[in-house]
Amino acid sequence: MAFLFISIRKFFVTVVALFLVSSLFAQMPTNGLDVKHYTFNISLNDSNNIIEGEAQITTGFLKSVNEITFDLANKNREGKGMVVTSVTRNGAAEKFEQDNQLLIIEDKGKPGKENVYSISYEGIPADGLIISNNKYGARTFFGDNWPNRAHNWIPCNDHLSDKATVDFFVTAPDHYQIVANGKKIEETNLPGHLKLTHWKEEVPLPTKIMVIGVTDFAVNNIGNVDCIPVSSWVYPPDRDSGFAHYEVAKNILRWYINHIGPYPFEKLANVQSTTIFGGMENAGCIFYYEKSVNSKGIESLMAHEIAHQWFGDNVTEKDWPHLWLSEGFATYMTDLYLESKYGEDSLKNLLRTQRRQVVAYSINHKTPVVDTSESKHLMALLNDNSYQKGAWVLHMLRRKLGDSLFWKGIRTYYKTYAGSNANTTDLEKIFEKVSHENLQTFFKQWLFTAGQPAIKVDWNYGASKKSVSLKIEQTQTNLFEFPLQVSFSDGNKTVTKTINVKNKLTQQSVSLPFKPRQTIVDPNVDLLFSQQ
Repeated sequence: MAFLFISIRKFFVTVVALFLVSSLFAQMPTNGLDVKHYTFNISLNDSNNIIEGEAQITTGFLKSVNEITFDLANKNREGKGMVVTSVTRNGAAEKFEQDNQLLIIEDKGKPGKENVYSISYEGIPADGLIISNNKYGARTFFGDNWPNRAHNWIPCNDHLSDKATVDFFVTAPDHYQIVANGKKIEETNLPGHLKLTHWKEEVPLPTKIMVIGVTDFAVNNIGNVDCIPVSSWVYPPDRDSGFAHYEVAKNILRWYINHIGPYPFEKLANVQSTTIFGGMENAGCIFYYEKSVNSKGIESLMAHEIAHQWFGDNVTEKDWPHLWLSEGFATYMTDLYLESKYGEDSLKNLLRTQRRQVVAYSINHKTPVVDTSESKHLMALLNDNSYQKGAWVLHMLRRKLGDSLFWKGIRTYYKTYAGSNANTTDLEKIFEKVSHENLQTFFKQWLFTAGQPAIKVDWNYGASKKSVSLKIEQTQTNLFEFPLQVSFSDGNKTVTKTINVKNKLTQQSVSLPFKPRQTIVDPNVDLLFSQQ
């Protein structure tokens, strides 16, 4: 999700404001469902915001259950929400009831069996499917499910741990173009100036990235990358600038394929949208904010969202506290793409900025990257720990292991968990296997411990011994272990030494044939720290 590259504070304030009234709560599902496939038939109209839906859900079971519960928001006091009109299984009617957030079906399930339910419903989405007008006044319908808002418009098991394939059959006025996950199978004109469009996604997805986008689009099929069709979907008045700015997606896609592995989805559609986020990494159907078509930061934004197709979409975190496996990865993959295109100095500048953001965030937020304290406020996880600190952890791991082993670890992790879910421990085990190193301390201190080193460095040059006496003090509460580079310069010559730090106070003498005029701590921008 692009929370980072375009006015991060502005979007965060917007998002938080939207959820002050209704905080999100999420935990690992206990309903025993293992959904295999969704088919959603959605009917839209221009007269009102009521949607009519019929969902066919094929589900297996992780345990025996005496009732079937799907997430689905009921009608609220404002009249928004979904009302179920019928439920059947194998053509036979099933008894059901709705509470505020659940559809409860009087049926049983057990492991090894699959039940197929047909659910008819209708209503005005309270959230999840954003029905509004874009900046030009045109009517738009955009799925906006992150993190667990899909159940506001589709019945589902609304947690990222349960992945399923999906078909969207969307009936809408025929002047609209319709985009969704997967491959377009059918587009048929219907009586009454309607059109049916069918998109089929055969790669299992979490509900957070299952979407449709419906409005008047200008569509540009800009070519294939490794047989993957790449397209741009923009509002017609933005046709020229949108097509030009979105063109960069092809080079980004090619770079990631070469460095990570094959692209996991049937297509890459980049879509101008009207939602609450700056960018949302919906699988094969990425949504970008309205002004992205003229944004100077479009390359970074696209690099971030396209990286998510591998990390977050195809390899998905098992639960929300491990969000950095999505956002931290997308942030650092973007850094690496930009480094490859614009050089090492561009990476250093990005890392300096991201380090300042992490340190500033840590002043008032004493939480680790893997944060279990926000299960009731998932939007709060969209923070500098998940994005920038997650990226910094990967950068330090890269420097610790070297580029060859780092990329081998990244590719192995992706290949191992492609199409499934992983957590931070799974990543650690992959890198330990690849590197033959014990990385327990590294992962524990950087990901499960709040904050980062705050160090004070003093030095004194002894002319008689031609050496520098260094004193390095960690001033934070929790001690870290890390290599610290220090450069010494007399204006003509520069010597860089690496000091291994793990104690409260580290003292070391460094032989130096000249009296330094200047010392630079971490000259290569390889350590996440603050200096006192």
